[in-house]
Amino acid sequence: MIDLELKERDPFLATRKRMVAVQIEARGLRSPEVLAAMRTVPRHLFVPSNLMEQAYEDRALPLGPQQTISQPYIVALMTELACEGSRDSVLEIGTGSGYQSAVLAELFGDVFSVEVDQHRFDCAESNLSRLHYKNVHLLRADGNAGWPEHAPYDAILVTASTRQASEDLRNQLRVGGRLIVPCTKSNRDEQMLRVMHKTGPDSWQEHDAGAVRFVPMREEKL
Repeated sequence: MIDLELKERDPFLATRKRMVAVQIEARGLRSPEVLAAMRTVPRHLFVPSNLMEQAYEDRALPLGPQQTISQPYIVALMTELACEGSRDSVLEIGTGSGYQSAVLAELFGDVFSVEVDQHRFDCAESNLSRLHYKNVHLLRADGNAGWPEHAPYDAILVTASTRQASEDLRNQLRVGGRLIVPCTKSNRDEQMLRVMHKTGPDSWQEHDAGAVRFVPMREEKL
């Protein structure tokens, strides 16, 4: 959980509450716990310092080359979809600056997050440590392989686009859990947020939760 002293001296608290009301709740997201998490996590501490004043705008913001922090509504939507089942553990692919990780940490027992980029990994580690999130565990690795040591997970979130979720990620999801992944269509210009509900060891129910725009997933041998 976030450090209470930091929360009490947060100059953006009113702005963040307004963001949740206008950008998230007004668009139909209703989970009280997800809305509370979005009101709690200080998004301005997860963006570059020169963009801090823009942190609560209704858009994604750049973190660096081919890296963004997602639009607040999309973070809330993916979180709400992930929270429809058990909440012992969640796997996040693509830590970025750590913002989505922090939101998940307000709701899950343990958050395991994988980031391939060294600079982003270091920034996320610093951001999450500064806010005293003890239940977020980071790994620098190729996200397509997941983090098998801590599987199975109750939910898996992928924060970069791909043609389809890897077999490794599918295998690391608990039966009854949900894998949420932005999938590119054949023309590579269109992406849909795919929700994959694992109904049995080899059975799935899938649906799309809307159009999205994510940077493509990177693959790297470490």
